[in-house]
Amino acid sequence: MNATLPNGKRVRESAGTEDRIEAEAYLAKLKLDAYREHHFGIKQQRSWQEAVVRFLAVKATLRDVKGYYGICRRLDNYLGDKMLNQINGDIIWNIIQGEMKRGNAIATINRHLAVTRAIMRMARDEWQWIDSMPKIRLLSGEVERDRWLTREEADKLIAASPPHLAALIKFALATGCRASEITGLEWNRVDLERRTAWLDKTKNKTPRGVPLNSDAIEVLESVMGQSTRYCFTYKGEPIKRAITNHAWYGAVERVGLSDLRFHDLRHTWASWHRQAGTSCDELKDLGGWKSRQMVDRYAKFATEHLTAAASRIESGREGKVISLVTFKSRLDETKAYA
Repeated sequence: MNATLPNGKRVRESAGTEDRIEAEAYLAKLKLDAYREHHFGIKQQRSWQEAVVRFLAVKATLRDVKGYYGICRRLDNYLGDKMLNQINGDIIWNIIQGEMKRGNAIATINRHLAVTRAIMRMARDEWQWIDSMPKIRLLSGEVERDRWLTREEADKLIAASPPHLAALIKFALATGCRASEITGLEWNRVDLERRTAWLDKTKNKTPRGVPLNSDAIEVLESVMGQSTRYCFTYKGEPIKRAITNHAWYGAVERVGLSDLRFHDLRHTWASWHRQAGTSCDELKDLGGWKSRQMVDRYAKFATEHLTAAASRIESGREGKVISLVTFKSRLDETKAYA
């Protein structure tokens, strides 16, 4: 096709067919849609699949883009044949009901709803493909994951792990670094004298410095010489695959720890810090979080600042307790005089 549409847009592309009649019909449809949009403000109908393709192109540089691919494939069962202006509250409810019947947890369903909402918002606000969208609320009742290890459990896990995995676990518990940050750490970004490591491969794409305590220094010294480039390796080669492999699951099973992921070591590190008195602001900077909201989940582990308040009503302490007059006591008093 090689034509100029009524809205001034130049079309020079394949019609996707070898049949001339079909190609001419497709071009005629493009011209009609452009005419209606240009003269009457009627927007061309766009499909859900078109929106997904553009959405994934926008997210292509993210580290967790594979997760978006998986969710979009699941949503295709519900929205694959829909135009964007056909997606309404009933369609969203079908997604919720369908995923519930599959036995998915509320957190999983909410991820599907969040991606649906994000795509619809982009189509409305950024691409101007639609004028409105249904209100998509996440389900309540999502249980926040709260898995962390005690010192004793951590020691048992380290003892049950092979040397290369034990080093990774120790470093994670000492620094709170994520798995990819640890496996991608290079010696040229480590200064043992200044007790600092600089991370360039972070989850939020923001390089940050990590202070190294004595435990972290000890781990780095133990793996020194295994590779000239990477700090943590397996048989001298960089660790490219996921850490949660057979070695990880084997160690977890031997120790008897259920429902444990490698990322839970970061939760453990943060929980230990709060129990030791590290403030939320300090923890935010140590862990490289961008907002306090991500750190406030660990606030429950520190109660030192509330100790004085809790002791104000201890038995034996003098304090002014006001006897309040209730409606019932005043009514009883009135009846007695009557």
